Amino acid sequence: MNSLLADLVLIVHFLFVSFVVGGLALTWIGAIAGWQWVRNFWFRAAHLAAIVFVTGEALLGIWCPLTIWEDALRGVHADKSFVARWIHRVMFYDFPGWMFTVAYVLFALVVAGTWWWIRPKKRGA
Repeated sequence: MNSLLADLVLIVHFLFVSFVVGGLALTWIGAIAGWQWVRNFWFRAAHLAAIVFVTGEALLGIWCPLTIWEDALRGVHADKSFVARWIHRVMFYDFPGWMFTVAYVLFALVVAGTWWWIRPKKRGA
């Protein structure tokens, strides 16, 4: 049961990362293609808040709660399911922590700049 819950947490984590990374790409593509939904205030605010949260964790040296929860459910040496192994390969890399912090800060700056360059519609507009 813990393995199933750990896989579920991992999938939620993957969806969160996909939202952060994919949200920026879709905003740029959508601006070029004229998609109005990429200017939705709530979508853009949630996207900005997500990367600010991740960046804040990195700057404060805090581990992601989803990673901690998954690890606790899975145990240190527990085997992962097929899907979990592949998602881990896509999401987790063995680089020094400072490299991730720099990447998150730079990504957050790009997201904030995108807010300026591709302005969301005003709330209620």
